[in-house]
Amino acid sequence: MGTPLLKANHITKAFNGVTVLDNVDFSVDEGEVHALVGGNGAGKSTLMKIITGVYTHDSGTLELDGKPLWFKDYSEATKNGVRMIFQELSLVPTITVAQNIFLNHEISNRGRLLDLKKMNRKAAEILDRLGVEINPATIVGTLSVAEQQLIEIAKALSEETKILVMDEPTSSLSETEVETLFRIVRKLKEQGVAIVYISHRMNEILKIADKVTIFRDGQRIITEQAEVLTVSEIIKYMLDEHAKDLKPNVNYENIRYDRCVLEVKGLTVNSWVRNIDFKVYEGEVVGFAGLMNSGRTEILEGIFGLRHTESGEILVDGKQVPLNRVDASIGAGMALVPENRREEGLVLGHSLETNMILPSLDRLRKKALLDRTKIRSLVEENVQKYNIKTDSVHKMISQLSGGNQQKVVFAKWLSTQPKLVMFDEPTIGVDIGAKTEFIDFIRGYVAGGNAAIFVSSEISELVAACDRIFILNRGKICAEFSGKEIENEEVIQNEIQQYKSQKVV
Repeated sequence: MGTPLLKANHITKAFNGVTVLDNVDFSVDEGEVHALVGGNGAGKSTLMKIITGVYTHDSGTLELDGKPLWFKDYSEATKNGVRMIFQELSLVPTITVAQNIFLNHEISNRGRLLDLKKMNRKAAEILDRLGVEINPATIVGTLSVAEQQLIEIAKALSEETKILVMDEPTSSLSETEVETLFRIVRKLKEQGVAIVYISHRMNEILKIADKVTIFRDGQRIITEQAEVLTVSEIIKYMLDEHAKDLKPNVNYENIRYDRCVLEVKGLTVNSWVRNIDFKVYEGEVVGFAGLMNSGRTEILEGIFGLRHTESGEILVDGKQVPLNRVDASIGAGMALVPENRREEGLVLGHSLETNMILPSLDRLRKKALLDRTKIRSLVEENVQKYNIKTDSVHKMISQLSGGNQQKVVFAKWLSTQPKLVMFDEPTIGVDIGAKTEFIDFIRGYVAGGNAAIFVSSEISELVAACDRIFILNRGKICAEFSGKEIENEEVIQNEIQQYKSQKVV
């Protein structure tokens, strides 16, 4: 490692009088992978957004290549070779993959018109480096969240880069895609690119990082070589207490096999997901595992009515629910916590309070008007119950950390007291403490006589949360694990990976 390529000194930042960064020092060397770790709201992403010109700082200094420098905006940072892959995707859904990759630095021909052929060819080369088989002419809005994340990475690599900040780059990726990304990271490292890597996945961090800096409550707690740290030590520094890894939190005695909450018969969502049959019983959490494009999200959205279902039957408490009608699904007692919380789970232009009450408006009315007393009671109760960190319930939801945003999505749906909740990747972009909280929320919810479906790309989470796990491949249920079988993560992982060669992106 050489001298620091980038050095931040005594960075302080406050929002609305609340300090989110307190006198923070940070540096990254050329050819180094430096991981930033901390709980939701610890200040990791805020520091990186200050460094890349997205936010302004209140005090402190920044040096790039040993010279004092501040970027007035993100575009100036990119011109200097500093780029960030944001946790919130910045793609334009109505244009192609290639056009997104070269957005703001388009390739033109001699007539100064867009050279689409060359852009498609260059985009294909970048995607090939990532090991991703996606047509550059594909409209981005038709891709899955995981595929869009890969395009975001390709976009960041489309120009010469000195420093690349990755904010939760693997949150929507399966283990196969993660390994592909790691190969790219190692190659960039060999080329001298400095990489700042933000992630809540502890094992992932220790596998890829050279150095780790741990944040807590807006302060830098420690910076250490990754090779001398363990997962338990990182968690201790993050939470200021000895926290345990995710452990199975199931209670088979709560399952009522004589009470079927959800029954799905012959569900056909598209040409990919066909003839799906399964049941979910009262007190049970059923998990869906599989590679990207295995059909997990399609099944959940088909059941809920968000994705067109061609045929099949859906029964809740033995009563048939009309297909392709979200209102009927909600009326039957179903709820869906979507994979993409920012686009599908929240209204970013509104407050925490407004987002919290949206599904419960009917029961919060007093004649023709909303009852402010009931609203205040519901929101304050949920903020406390779900440990949502905010200085005001009127704060814009977009200003909350990812973990606290997800807690709002949880709270707003569980407040409707549904019989069945479907959780699609509910722990994306949240820290280990919040993951444990979410699983406790789900287990507590089903213990009250309800049921849940839990989709996750992380086997450890499925093992911790689920009573049964279905393995999906190419839109079909190809294996089922229950009881003691679930405790063996390796067996489940091996079952999924045997379909790796069959995967289509």
